[in-house]
Order: sequence, then structure tokens, then C-alpha cells
Amino acid sequence: MKQKEAHIAKPEFEEITDEKSGEVRFLVLHNDDFHSFDFVIDCLIEVCDMDTVQAEQCTYLVHFKGKCDIKKGSFDFLKPYMEGLTAKGLSTTIE
Repeated sequence: MKQKEAHIAKPEFEEITDEKSGEVRFLVLHNDDFHSFDFVIDCLIEVCDMDTVQAEQCTYLVHFKGKCDIKKGSFDFLKPYMEGLTAKGLSTTIE
């Protein structure tokens, strides 16, 4: 049976600041006790277009520090990434 792939609309370019407020925001991944390292790494590669080394480093930071900034930009830029990771069951916030 063929698995249905989630399509995530991603911006064509990175917006560094929020147009309305001029603020730089961060997409933060939070630690949980449910997902394996491999699952989180695969999600970061698939949803956030990270390379393997970057995804592994972020996963270790989340594990040991409790959270990690994984993307920077405006709210509108970060929202699709947050939704994609949340759809996979990961805990994220935009700060």
C-alpha cells in the first residue's frame, strides 16, 4: 500500500523579519519523551529541509537542553514548518 505524503507549502525565499512588527522570530522544537531520535531527525530532514548532520545536532540539543531554535524568520515564513512538524506529533512554538 502506498503511503500518502504530506505536502507542505514552503515559501520560495526566506523572510528574515516580520513585515508588521519588524521582529525576527524563531521556530523552537521542544523535547518530549515519546519520539525516537531517528524519527525526529527524519522529520527535520523532511519538513525543514535540513541536512543529516544539522538534523542530528538539533535533535541532540533538544534532548540535552530541552529545546532548540531550528529556523529563523517571520511568523508567516515559520508557520508552514511549525504546522508540518506538529502534524508529525512534534512539539514546536514560534517565539
